[in-house]
Amino acid sequence: MTTRAEPGDEPSDPSDQGDQGDPGLSAIMSERRQLINLGYRLLGSLADAEDVVQETYARWYAMSAREQQAIESPGAWLVTVASHICLNLLGSARARRETYVGDWIPEPLPEPTEWITGRSGVGAIDPADRVTLDESVTMAFLVVLDSMTPAERVAFVLHDVFRYPFGEVAEIVGRTPAACRQLASSARRRIHTAQTPVGPSAGQAGIVRQFRTAWEAKDIDALIGLLDPDATATADGGGRAVTHLHPIVGGERIARAYAEIARVSGDRTTFRECTVNGLPGLVAWQDGEIATVFAFEIAGDRVRHIWAVRNPEKLRPWRIG
Repeated sequence: MTTRAEPGDEPSDPSDQGDQGDPGLSAIMSERRQLINLGYRLLGSLADAEDVVQETYARWYAMSAREQQAIESPGAWLVTVASHICLNLLGSARARRETYVGDWIPEPLPEPTEWITGRSGVGAIDPADRVTLDESVTMAFLVVLDSMTPAERVAFVLHDVFRYPFGEVAEIVGRTPAACRQLASSARRRIHTAQTPVGPSAGQAGIVRQFRTAWEAKDIDALIGLLDPDATATADGGGRAVTHLHPIVGGERIARAYAEIARVSGDRTTFRECTVNGLPGLVAWQDGEIATVFAFEIAGDRVRHIWAVRNPEKLRPWRIG
């Protein structure tokens, strides 16, 4: 398998790799951002993607120097191993979700320039750990990916997002190229059926701003006017934060529920407009800390879906150390 640069990626600077004297190490470490991008799209979690990359490198360095030198394309080897690990994790994720409290939502991401902390919780996150934000990481897109079978998701992401040929995808998924083509086609139909055309960012930002203003004012009528009549609001607290356990369906029901949230939280909550997975969103602050990140799907001039992530384990990239 050959390695391919992800759209929007810039070549890594070997001087940032920590060992300029070892060109082999620089070449291996330069793949880190590609692997993080792949892992996040396959798993919907930056934390899990980081764990996958760490395990992938651990397997590389567990080999002898002779074994490493025998590998024609180290980058391709790393992608193959990382994809295998992701495939296995996706297979076990469904069992883990059965014990998850409430709905599971992919981990939201801010603009790369706004990522504040690394895994340690202190200092700026390494640029190699930043995910390139494009249409393949919008919350709506990730939610559809999460509805796919593990094989569908891996085949689709590797082929349609990262442009690997089906012959190479087949080596990872363990199926024939023809079967992988069918998997990707099935995944593509799911995306096409569920996806809403994305309007101009400025227009979406305006809708989010109006929603914020109406919410802060507890203006139920204004909220109803901004919500699609069939809108859905889903929240993820993971049992670690208070939230509604089941999706709220219907624009009026959402408006009344969110107005009640604003009434109960009172002056303790402030909202800021921000970018969430590449699209306009909101962040709610309570008592000086980020409490919730809101992602929106907007169809025309109405909000079609709201995803509210409150599980603190999923808000790590947003926190100030």
